[in-house]
Amino acid sequence: MKRLSILAALALSATLAACASQPEPVAPMPEPEPQPVYEPAPEPAGPTPGSVEDFEVNAGDRVFFALDQSTLSSEARATLRRQAAWLSSYPGARILVAGNCDERGTREYNLALGARRANAARDFLVSQGVDPSRISTVSYGKERPVCRQSNESCWATNRNAMTMIQSGAVS
Repeated sequence: MKRLSILAALALSATLAACASQPEPVAPMPEPEPQPVYEPAPEPAGPTPGSVEDFEVNAGDRVFFALDQSTLSSEARATLRRQAAWLSSYPGARILVAGNCDERGTREYNLALGARRANAARDFLVSQGVDPSRISTVSYGKERPVCRQSNESCWATNRNAMTMIQSGAVS
């Protein structure tokens, strides 16, 4: 019996020795490839091309006049050239040119002067190749001032021809 116990002990030790062996090394798992990070495209700077804001920012929406005048200055002609170039890029756009005056003078005088200012701007745009059927004019005289103070700086701001896109602009 002793012999049996010794044999059992030896068998047990051999079994335990076999279990105590080192496991085979496992190859390391490959690292996953980095996933690209989504970065939204940068917002375009400035107004949307063809929009009313684009017209106002890049062409200019008004020209200014001297007291009691409807003659275009060189600065006014430069602005109107930019307007004509913008309009040639967007042939579906239709505009309204509104002539405005300062508060001085009678209502009738200012309506007539505003009409001359709007027509001066219109005629220049037509001379630059803009189809006259795309242009409407109106005179508001002194009825729609941009500035309401009674001083020279304010009056100068109100003496203008303002070009407004009526249709055909990009939204």
